[in-house]
Amino acid sequence: MPDTPTTETTHFYEPKNGHGLPHDPFNAIVGPRPIGWISSHDAEGRLNLAPYSFFNAFNYIPPIVGFASIGAKDSLRNIEQTREFGWNLATRALAEPMNQSCAAVPPEVDEFALAGLTPVASKIIQVPRVLESPVSFECKVSQILQLQGADGTKVPTWLVLGEVVAVHIAKTLLKEGIYDTAAARPILRGGGPADYFEIGPEALFKMWRPRV
Repeated sequence: MPDTPTTETTHFYEPKNGHGLPHDPFNAIVGPRPIGWISSHDAEGRLNLAPYSFFNAFNYIPPIVGFASIGAKDSLRNIEQTREFGWNLATRALAEPMNQSCAAVPPEVDEFALAGLTPVASKIIQVPRVLESPVSFECKVSQILQLQGADGTKVPTWLVLGEVVAVHIAKTLLKEGIYDTAAARPILRGGGPADYFEIGPEALFKMWRPRV
């Protein structure tokens, strides 16, 4: 068992008063996190592709995923207009294009083209997915929520939740019908200004739920 933390061994801070460290540790502690590589288009059909570091799955049936837009960015505005978006798996092989797609560019710039990626038509939604990504979700918006603090004050961050209505998986990632997470070599966002992690088979260990 680890030693009991003490005031001498523990750094304590209240976020409202600042962390007192060279870099905010919050998103390094809550991590590494899956990347929300979100494809969208506006009402005129102009494409957008952007990665979001606050992304995860929230429900099984129906499957629901969500990401947080800190600030009213192009993806949020597009999704508010069309009520659809795509999620595309960011892998080690696609790390550089993914990074290119996060460039701060005007709404009329197509990040698919900027990153050298290929938009391919989805089956159910109108928003295209990334052809080069081995896994994609087609999503329809279920909720868009503006976040607020404990005191009820709204903050300029919006949680976009979407029901996954279609799934695309490269068959090479299905081993005897079971999805092989490590084989996809997904990348995840860590803390710091540039930290990412890659998932591979060496990271795998198994624990079965205890029976009572």
